[in-house]
Amino acid sequence: MKRKQMFCGALALCLVLSLTLLPAGAQESGLAASADQAAELAMQYGQADSVQYALWEDGAIILTGHRGNYSRTENRALTDEILYGVGSVSKMYTTAAVMKLAEAGSLALDTPVKTYLPDFKMADERFAEITVRMLLNHSSGLMGSTFTSGVLFNDPDETAADTLLERLSTQTLKASPGAFSVYCNDGFTLAQLVVEAVSGMDFDEYVQQAILEPAGLEDTYFPGDPFDPARLARTYLGSGDRALPQETLGVHGTGGIYATASDLAAFGGLFCGTQLLAQASLDAMAAPEYAGGLWPEDVEDAMAYGLGWDSVQWYPFAYSDIRALVKGGDTTLYHGGLVVLPEYGLSCAVLSSGGVSTYNEMAASQILIAALERKGTHVDTAAHSLPQARSAAMPEELLAYAGLYASSSQVTQLALTEDGTLTLGESALRYHSDGSFRNEAGNLMVRFVEAENGETYLWQKYYIQLPGLGELPGSSYVFQKLKENPVPEAVQAAWDARNGKIYLCLNEKYSSQALALALPAAGLASLPGYMAFDRIVDENYAEGVAVIPGLAGRDWQNVRLFEQDGVEYAQTSGMLCMDAAAVPAIYAGAGSYSTIQSDGYIRWYRTGSAAGKHVQVQVPEGGGFTVYDGNGQTVAASWMWGDTAVTLPEGGYIAFAGAPGLRFQITMAER
Repeated sequence: MKRKQMFCGALALCLVLSLTLLPAGAQESGLAASADQAAELAMQYGQADSVQYALWEDGAIILTGHRGNYSRTENRALTDEILYGVGSVSKMYTTAAVMKLAEAGSLALDTPVKTYLPDFKMADERFAEITVRMLLNHSSGLMGSTFTSGVLFNDPDETAADTLLERLSTQTLKASPGAFSVYCNDGFTLAQLVVEAVSGMDFDEYVQQAILEPAGLEDTYFPGDPFDPARLARTYLGSGDRALPQETLGVHGTGGIYATASDLAAFGGLFCGTQLLAQASLDAMAAPEYAGGLWPEDVEDAMAYGLGWDSVQWYPFAYSDIRALVKGGDTTLYHGGLVVLPEYGLSCAVLSSGGVSTYNEMAASQILIAALERKGTHVDTAAHSLPQARSAAMPEELLAYAGLYASSSQVTQLALTEDGTLTLGESALRYHSDGSFRNEAGNLMVRFVEAENGETYLWQKYYIQLPGLGELPGSSYVFQKLKENPVPEAVQAAWDARNGKIYLCLNEKYSSQALALALPAAGLASLPGYMAFDRIVDENYAEGVAVIPGLAGRDWQNVRLFEQDGVEYAQTSGMLCMDAAAVPAIYAGAGSYSTIQSDGYIRWYRTGSAAGKHVQVQVPEGGGFTVYDGNGQTVAASWMWGDTAVTLPEGGYIAFAGAPGLRFQITMAER
């Protein structure tokens, strides 16, 4: 999985202001010292618990190191043998597997996916145009991430991947295949299924046989593999000191792999020569696939997709005409960055428990810069600034651009005044002579773009300076202007009546992170013609509208509502949720029980009058319960922490989950 939204949200302004306040630390010389400093800064910026790094050069790991602690409470050293989840860097293993099969003549990149997966179908006839290449360059048009019960704790269940075709069968596309590249997790889970269908092997087995074993990568694993989970760097929820169980993703080809930094760096080294793939395949993966569809003219950004790669022109190396390939990955708990310089035989991996992949990628870049300097190659790391422009009077016709703007996860009001002030959220920018609006610091600019597809976008460009980690340039569409969508009064009234409602998830597995880490709920917010960022179609259905390349248009969440037995339900992205207002209060007497019904759905209760009472729960095998406070924060969880007792909070909820027929015995007493 991949979540870099901290660099593609409403605006980069808040980051520009906050990140530059962090201290750079002492300037250290030498490759090892530079690597240690970069790792330390990645840990500080991302507030990670630990960071591990490794540098590969010309066939061997030449440098390793780590910062932070293995655990917040255990007296155990952080070593090079500690494992981390690599998150979406797993997509590169999937890409390599596809390319291996293509080289063998078992598949062709430009052949429709349905050729290899005859059961693949969607509620959108355009699905037949989706090719294997489009899965790897994020241009398939798939809605995004179908992860229900796919991100788990201590559970190698692969149902999320096994049922993907069934779930896709009811989905539509967000765009015609090939129209533009927008980050898409489901594309790589679908590619995983293609690998299995074409190879006739389980995905894990094929990757092991075709990639890991020939390369001698013995410290790379999948969920369910026989390794000691204590080798995984400990992870935590917030500032607490209770370690979380092993994170297990049921979509291995999208984000489920574990590795040491050394093994990941060595894997990256496979893209520096022809040990794994032919040069033609390596060149194809590094080609600018993003340029085949809608994309900003200015491509100075962290996202510039190849096949699998997040960027095939990673900065600052691109400023010196050095080809740098990058892939990052973020799960809930682990974060990774892999940067490869093919022409120089260099690969660097930085992994962390907690943190942010972007900082890890930038730390890897600093290590590689130091490695190149050691070899006599200089990388231009000079800070950049926006093109010169002066304050100017704003043309009156630009006032028409005011209105609602949305990404696939956010909607905001953009205001314009005659004096040339653009206000977006808490950010105010002034009009300049080149047609842009800029912040006071002069390191962020936005502009309205009328694209060929008839949509209006808000494009932003910025340079963020992170002392010690370098510069992060940005150039991307971040919002799309919402067109007026007049709907009948009765339809609008139906959505207005749901404004502020909360819907609780019913179909996550008891081992799900979504259930354990925080209240798994969806909220609705109505606007004229829209439900937040979705366009209202009728009284019970709203669909995504964000056709934005890069990151801002990822993960559509079409919403369909229906009523059954007097309770309203919402369906979105594979999740089924119920109106929280229909949840009953738990029985406050001395003894009671809760039984999972035949549908297998989560049983929800409000704490109600039982708040303040002490509850003891007898948890059956194959089930779990979780308690949330009035803010939706987890205060007790049997599967996550082994809790069997808790004092119920005011205004909270209790969830019981497991297989049909499981009974939870409840004992309640005054505190």
